[in-house]
Amino acid sequence: MRIAGGDAKGQRLKGAVSSGTRATTERVRAAIFNILDPEQYKGGRVLDLFAGSGSLGIEALSHGAGSADFVEWDRRQSAVITSNLESTGFSSQGHVHRLDVLQALQTLPGRYDLVLLDPPYKMGGLDSLLEKIASQPGLIVDDGVVIAGHSKREDLKETYGPLRLTSHRRYGDNVIDFFVYAQDSDIAQPPETRKNLDEGPNSGKDGDLSW
Repeated sequence: MRIAGGDAKGQRLKGAVSSGTRATTERVRAAIFNILDPEQYKGGRVLDLFAGSGSLGIEALSHGAGSADFVEWDRRQSAVITSNLESTGFSSQGHVHRLDVLQALQTLPGRYDLVLLDPPYKMGGLDSLLEKIASQPGLIVDDGVVIAGHSKREDLKETYGPLRLTSHRRYGDNVIDFFVYAQDSDIAQPPETRKNLDEGPNSGKDGDLSW
């Protein structure tokens, strides 16, 4: 694995060492940070849940995020994240927390500009987790972004409390949903719907859901 872009582009990363850990592909990481407006996270705080190898959070640091908290319960994978932070020169900006994700949501200080999660597909319960993320006081700044990776066989809702879906992308079996946290519900207009996109003539091709 390599960092897909930013200041550390091309640097190698260690991948999964524990069964059940699925690293976010370089292609998907590149797509995420091509879509994101850098002003939404540059110099800001990032939370990488189910961090695995830390590739998503490290990608954010490479693209200019100020700091990143990595949450990974598996001891061996936590060590991989630490190693990747050291090898890429981001040790001072990255903090690894060996916690259960629900524990982390309750104990980490919050005020994140960007929350990244790409849990194992077999885990399930992503709907419930997004509800918890949306309802956690002070976790996300206003206009902060939550990015959720999941299988194309799992559908997420377009709203979770103050979280509003703004983009839905599919890359093969991988789906990436982008949500913006808007307490005042300024984003009242729903995004172009998945129905409109999925019914297009090219539906089913990789990356066809490009907004």
